Amino acid sequence: MASRYWVVSLPVQQGSASAASLWNRLLEQISRHSFDTPLYRFNIPNLRVGTLDSLLALSDDLQKSNTFVEGVSHKIRRQIEELERVSGVESSSLTVDGVPVDSYLTKFVWDDAKYPAMAPLRETVDTIQGQVAKIEDDLKVRVAEYNNVRSQLNAINRKQSGSLAVRDLSNLVKPEDIVISENLTTLLAVVPKYSQKDWLSSYETLTSYVVPRSSKQLHEDNEYALYT
Repeated sequence: MASRYWVVSLPVQQGSASAASLWNRLLEQISRHSFDTPLYRFNIPNLRVGTLDSLLALSDDLQKSNTFVEGVSHKIRRQIEELERVSGVESSSLTVDGVPVDSYLTKFVWDDAKYPAMAPLRETVDTIQGQVAKIEDDLKVRVAEYNNVRSQLNAINRKQSGSLAVRDLSNLVKPEDIVISENLTTLLAVVPKYSQKDWLSSYETLTSYVVPRSSKQLHEDNEYALYT
């Protein structure tokens, strides 16, 4: 069963308790009322806040960005689950950069190399959204390539294991079954099994210069028979 997490942000007021003491108080209160509930500190650096106007403008866009990122994440999850289902692979836990999701959340470390703490918040949000957009584009390309390969594989499988009407006949016809000369050419016909008598009684009249009694059965399956 998947774990469920609550993300809580608590204000640290200027001149009052520090973030560390506030965290300790939270641990104390939670353990008093729910001793078996683990708490993890989500370490976020002191980001460059900017002006109030810039924060208000950014807050209007954050909801759109959050919806977009969440949508792409769900799309990736659904695609992985679909691939596992189609390929018959046992479903495995999703990871973030090779790390299980639970571990990634409970031991989160801010990547300052990708997202410098001193960069403006707008720049950080735009960077994250740009990277997620690139991931979505890459996913579309990979899915299109996968579907193309899958279609080709299905076509090959149909040719190998389908009925005589669609499968490859090269492994059913021997060289001695085919006669090609200046005056003779062997043709192949796939005939429904229920029409074999009609074929044998009428093929000599389909066109001129058909060799009498030359048709012979080479192979048959549940639906069709292959004749020369």
